[in-house]
Amino acid sequence: MDQTQPLFEINPEEYGDLITILSIDGGGIRGIIPSIMIEFLESEIQKLDGPEARIADYFDIIAGTSTGGLVTCMLTAPNENNRPLFAAKDIKNFYLDHCPKIFPQHNRVITEAIKMVKILTGPEYDGQYLHKILKEKLGDTHLHQTLTNVVIPTYDIKLRQTTIFSSYKVKKNPSMDALLSDICIGTSAAPTFLPAYYFETNDPKMGVREFMACLEV
Repeated sequence: MDQTQPLFEINPEEYGDLITILSIDGGGIRGIIPSIMIEFLESEIQKLDGPEARIADYFDIIAGTSTGGLVTCMLTAPNENNRPLFAAKDIKNFYLDHCPKIFPQHNRVITEAIKMVKILTGPEYDGQYLHKILKEKLGDTHLHQTLTNVVIPTYDIKLRQTTIFSSYKVKKNPSMDALLSDICIGTSAAPTFLPAYYFETNDPKMGVREFMACLEV
């Protein structure tokens, strides 16, 4: 990655003296922890500004990696009315409902045997259910459509460098305008747990751009 290039650019005249940033940590199923904290924060905001208030309305930038990138996309993806597709309270339920299928567990003896085999042959989980549910939930929404600015890092195995998907970069480089579902899968692909994820974007000027993404290493 070219370290001279900024990850983001904020115009003080547009955003005022106070710039608000929400940074969400990774950690697989531990994403339920920030989701509960964000649910509480949104509920407190709603006490002041009404039940339709959403986290995306109050932060100039939301950033996250791995499962934090997933939460970032869920908070900022628009619905048909151009409002957040998910309320913060929905994200906790997403983890509770779907993580048992994303990370299926067997009895202890079988689990240890599977782990030993997977250490030798590849990631512990195939990621297919995660791919399916994210594409179902986030649909055809692209990076440029997020309701506030986002920053989501991944690691491109082919290029052997960090690739950061951000609202700032996509304005200057349309080839970065990936589907949010693809970005989520890519940033969540933790080595040894979930396989690296291949996806493409198609820019009319630059043509097809390929990504082989995983959690930053």
